[in-house]
Amino acid sequence: MPHAAPPETLPSSCSTSLPSSFDAHHRPENSVLDRCVHCGFCLPVCPTYVLWGQEMDSPRGRIYMMKKAAEGEAPIDLTFRRHMDNCLGCMACVTACPSGVEYNKLIEPTRAQIERHLPRGAADSLFRKLMFATFPHPNRLRLLALPLRFYQKSGLRALMRSTGIFKLLPKRLAAMEALLPEVPSHLFARLPETVSPRSAPRLRVGMLTGCVQDVFFSHVNAATARVLAAEGCEVVIPRHQSCCGALMVHSGMEEAAADLAKKMIALFEAAKVDAVVINAAGCGSTMKEYGHLLRDEPGWAARAAAFSAQCKDISEILCELEPQAPRHPLKLRVAYHDACHLQHAQGIRAEPRRLLKSIPGLEVAEIPESSLCCGSAGVYNLLNPDTANALGDRKAENLLATHAEAVLSANPGCLLQLMNGLRRRGLQAMPAFHMVEILDASIRGLSAESLLAGAEPLAKKT
Repeated sequence: MPHAAPPETLPSSCSTSLPSSFDAHHRPENSVLDRCVHCGFCLPVCPTYVLWGQEMDSPRGRIYMMKKAAEGEAPIDLTFRRHMDNCLGCMACVTACPSGVEYNKLIEPTRAQIERHLPRGAADSLFRKLMFATFPHPNRLRLLALPLRFYQKSGLRALMRSTGIFKLLPKRLAAMEALLPEVPSHLFARLPETVSPRSAPRLRVGMLTGCVQDVFFSHVNAATARVLAAEGCEVVIPRHQSCCGALMVHSGMEEAAADLAKKMIALFEAAKVDAVVINAAGCGSTMKEYGHLLRDEPGWAARAAAFSAQCKDISEILCELEPQAPRHPLKLRVAYHDACHLQHAQGIRAEPRRLLKSIPGLEVAEIPESSLCCGSAGVYNLLNPDTANALGDRKAENLLATHAEAVLSANPGCLLQLMNGLRRRGLQAMPAFHMVEILDASIRGLSAESLLAGAEPLAKKT
């Protein structure tokens, strides 16, 4: 059934005179807009078009609207914003496009234009401000996580869920609770600033710890550091890392994203590393685009481009290095889920499979519709829970069809979305791991049984 978006009204603080075109500040580039020939190859891979079949909720439909707005033939109004907000930014259209349209260079500046020109309603604005006042700040997240851990471990969560009370709450708050990861007991533990290999270093790499990743998925960071060290890398983990700005870029907050990008560049420049290793797909895709984000910033454009060239996903850097750590057998059937910002935004699809194939005994199953987004998409599943749940349910069905014992991905947000989809079907969630955890287990010689037994952080949902 076609999507019926809720009616919107302008907040009282918004002028009734809407802009008739984009302003000059970081507007979508005409050279990129003109590259779209409206062939339709993007339609079957676009999540919202697949769900609703509406042209304006397809990449070419959105590009048409952007072009009209850029030419002053259409206003940036509520209808325009709704269709842009509906986009997950998964970049599947980039992979499918035969004309090489860089959609990320269209949707991101368009969202920034929207945020500059069209104030949001009070409730929407407050929810977004609360998110961005919390998620990009690890120390604030840790403080928030303390009562959340009590909520999970005391049995209060199970009780609240059994009552069905969350059905009475606003959808966004209910979605936030449903996606809450298990809060680890070692909230304030830190990795050392340097993790050294046993022999002479082959490479000196910096490691991004992230914000949500650092707080709720520190075990993934620990596994990343161990694997890199086992492969002969000296791993530098700078203290006081801030958010990379990915959530801001995807939400049209260009200035905030640029400020965070500068801090990240300066921090890793001081570390003097050969490469910057990233284990979260959304962070990696943004950091590789710092050169574009800061292209008009005097004194930063060249530094940003050089920094972006250093950024590597963990699977990339490991595939570039000749393996030196032996892989022990791991008898397990797993399904590998491609994170959109890895396979589409970064073009990395073969590398994770190549690494997993190197593990004796590991059977890797492909998930049907692997190019279609699971609905996570940064904070999309919080801002648009109905759409995200429809995509999550579809992905969960495809995951179950693989008959796998565990699911892997390169992005914890995707794994949480999959677990939430399984739980909505009343099923016990299968164990879920970041891909690097499987490599770490094989290098350390862990058995499949011990690996599955320790899968609580991402997999155990009550």
